[in-house]
Amino acid sequence: MTHAGAAMKRRYVTADVFTDRMFGGNPLAVVLDAAGLSTTQMQAIALEFNYSETTFVLPPDDPAHTAKVRIFTPRAEVPFAGHPNVGTAFMLAREREFAAAAADGIFVFEEAAGLVPLKLLRERGATVGAELRAPESLSRRSIVSREVAAACLSLDPTDIAMRVHAPQIVSVGLPFLVVELGSRDALHRSKPKTSAHAEILPLDGADAIFAYWRASDESSASDETVLHARTFSPLDGIVEDPATGSACAATIALLATLQPDERAELAWRIHQGADMGRPSLLLGRTAKDAGAVTGTHIGGRCVAVLEGTLFL
Repeated sequence: MTHAGAAMKRRYVTADVFTDRMFGGNPLAVVLDAAGLSTTQMQAIALEFNYSETTFVLPPDDPAHTAKVRIFTPRAEVPFAGHPNVGTAFMLAREREFAAAAADGIFVFEEAAGLVPLKLLRERGATVGAELRAPESLSRRSIVSREVAAACLSLDPTDIAMRVHAPQIVSVGLPFLVVELGSRDALHRSKPKTSAHAEILPLDGADAIFAYWRASDESSASDETVLHARTFSPLDGIVEDPATGSACAATIALLATLQPDERAELAWRIHQGADMGRPSLLLGRTAKDAGAVTGTHIGGRCVAVLEGTLFL
């Protein structure tokens, strides 16, 4: 850790998250030694990287936990997010300071939304990614009309599907407006209309839209439900996000809740980022008991990309 009298140099690393190849997935910057940085400095650094999120690793308040992690978009701090947790766990597993926790395969991050447990994903003895458990149970908030949702996505109202649910704000730690679309073509044609976003958002804490199409004709050997998705957040300075774990987690929690099964263990495969040239794959799990979702997990692979030093 950096001491008060030392030169103000901070190590950072970056990873591509929810991908198995460099320059895919969602890029993340991780400032490994953030002790002593002010919130203003953290925000400035996040804007300098200009990724959808940058994380800052701090000593935990409770030594039983792995670290305290603060997450910033280019414009604001957020209480929880998906790819920052997965990518930060993956990168910390490579650091000598976290070797003991990495050997156990379980990290616990302290975040504004609560404790976020993560399981490291390993292949042939190497850490290849991580899976998080969402810090909150599903909350369902305001419903938005299909006309408003369509305007935000530059689509026709007929492109908005209402088969499973109306456009709705949902959260398992970070709120999103989740919109079901009727076709893969509608998803491909989607693009954010900032003026329409500004008329309705932020709403119930959400300033981003997660649009998805459920590929009912696609299946896998493990009976995963396949979704194709895009996330737009122009009000937060992010035109499109390549992989949004917190939105995917909220969406699969909602879909699992709406399924008629009282008890179910469901698997989900979510493709995101393909339409913007950064294909991403997010793997989800939901557990349901007595009609309620009792656990929501999102994970995936990561690739280390850069490391360097910040001069402050």
